[in-house]
Amino acid sequence: MHYFPQTAALAAFLILFAVAMLPDPATAQQARPAAFAVCAGCHSTQAGKTVFGPSLAGIGGRRAGTLEGYAYSPALKSSGLTWNAKTLDRWLTAPKKMVPGTKMPFNGIQDRATRNQVIAYLLKL
Repeated sequence: MHYFPQTAALAAFLILFAVAMLPDPATAQQARPAAFAVCAGCHSTQAGKTVFGPSLAGIGGRRAGTLEGYAYSPALKSSGLTWNAKTLDRWLTAPKKMVPGTKMPFNGIQDRATRNQVIAYLLKL
């Protein structure tokens, strides 16, 4: 019985330590650039979660139009693109110009610095 206070203290410490190691939702949101808000209206960053558009989780290195479970336009499926910094930059500048026939209803991000923030974020997903 005399071990109970030490055991309780150790259990409390372990619980507090585990809670402290959980990601802070406010910090996670801060990592997302404000410019991504326009993307978040249609795209999830959670793997396997499709909204209006496909999930952007793991987009870096993925071939365009290949995420299972999303009905891409024939134009994007046959584009031959692989998502990387260069292709994302061109895409986010003017998707309809880059891939005529895409069904993505987005005119692009014209500001280079803003676009670069979104690209950096996407490539970390």
